[in-house]
Amino acid sequence: MKRWFVLSAIGRDRPGLVAELSQLIFDCDANLEDSRMTILGTDFAVILLGSSQNSDVADRVAVGAKRLEREHGLTIVIRSLEAGPRSATPSGDAALCRVTAAGEDKAGIVAGVCRVLAERGVNIVELTTRSRPGPGGSPHYEMDITVEVPARCNVADLQAALEAEADRLVIDVAFTSA
Repeated sequence: MKRWFVLSAIGRDRPGLVAELSQLIFDCDANLEDSRMTILGTDFAVILLGSSQNSDVADRVAVGAKRLEREHGLTIVIRSLEAGPRSATPSGDAALCRVTAAGEDKAGIVAGVCRVLAERGVNIVELTTRSRPGPGGSPHYEMDITVEVPARCNVADLQAALEAEADRLVIDVAFTSA
């Protein structure tokens, strides 16, 4: 029986962290199934999905994680997935769509747009944001969200609500099929 787990880690960025974490997974006779890794500020952050046929994989990964925490100053959290991972494609009653937002960087953009989605039962699959220098040097904020829109959701109502939130935040928002 395949055992599934999620491992997340964060710590000061430096070369070799991906090698150390992936070696830990390999040394525990597990497979690295999926991952997201990035640098945020000065820290490296990773979340990965692993699997193994070994019943003791969680214990083995936990022991190795403690070593990496001590040696590299990482904070690591491991979570077993009893039911295994969900499908990467939405269920038959949901459509995969994309929401993008852009405008002058200010507090509340993610909260406002995501609240509109949540109130309509739209599930966020992936979300990325970035702030870059805009015209004249002012910060320009960009957000890209992949969402699952349930069939019961009125898409026209969702688009109108996103546009109203965009007007309130003074940003541009686009909603498209993925």
